[in-house]
Amino acid sequence: MRFALHVQAALDSHHHDQTCQQAEKIVLETVLNASMHDPKVPARILRMFFHECFVRGCDASILLDSTPGNQAEKDGPPNVSVRSFYVNDDAKAKLEMACPRAVSCADIIAMAGRDVVAMSVGPSWNVLTGRKDGRVSKANDTINVLPAPNFNVITQLIQSSVRGLGVKDLVALSGGHTLGFSDCSSFEARLQNFSSVHESKHEYSAKNLKKKCPKPNKDDNAGEFLDSTSSTFDNDYYKRVIEGKGVFGADTRWIVESFARDQSLFFRGFAASMVKLGNVGVIENGEVRLQCRVVH
Repeated sequence: MRFALHVQAALDSHHHDQTCQQAEKIVLETVLNASMHDPKVPARILRMFFHECFVRGCDASILLDSTPGNQAEKDGPPNVSVRSFYVNDDAKAKLEMACPRAVSCADIIAMAGRDVVAMSVGPSWNVLTGRKDGRVSKANDTINVLPAPNFNVITQLIQSSVRGLGVKDLVALSGGHTLGFSDCSSFEARLQNFSSVHESKHEYSAKNLKKKCPKPNKDDNAGEFLDSTSSTFDNDYYKRVIEGKGVFGADTRWIVESFARDQSLFFRGFAASMVKLGNVGVIENGEVRLQCRVVH
């Protein structure tokens, strides 16, 4: 299901028509191949897009490696669990062979984010392209900027509003949690603070999750799937929130309920918010990196 979205931005869905017509095909094939070998790839790529654009904007700063004189974003505390960077490396290498210095790493992240949703039976949309890659990446920039799972909705809204996102965008984008798995570290603070009232109201979260994430937790792979169809992009995440089975705390009930009732409404909202987030922090004075991990 593809939605036509009209968003004002310094980008163009036809940017690569002349410079690299194979761009979208190459990125899609790379993502598909990686996902066949590792089913965790779709969720990781989608999360990477979120963590990328929320910090310095969509400039591929999350892909830069740390250097002896600088700790980069990917090594910041909120990004420790962001993985599968090799997928971007593979796509970039293929694009450089087909269209040298034509497609930015930032555009690869945006296209891959759309592709993993579409291939997981979710919505698709026209990705606006023409981003440039930034030259700055600092781990400290990730602290108190990325909306953490244990933040309350007010905190997340304050952060998101700076990026031009509203409450509906926040709730729609949180639906991206329908894909994949959450480590215990992502929600253990909220879990350990459950009161007896919470335990009676959210029995699933309070009891079952405590069994899966005991203190101390010595299992790095311990955690919880965020909905019952973790490899399919759908609205089950919102249904679980309403049932008291939601792992994350941030929701606005009337929007959650509307997305739980109407999957097509959620798909439209998610696609629109992904395009809006993809417009954040677009820079004009960046570069098109030869390799995504280093500045040239």
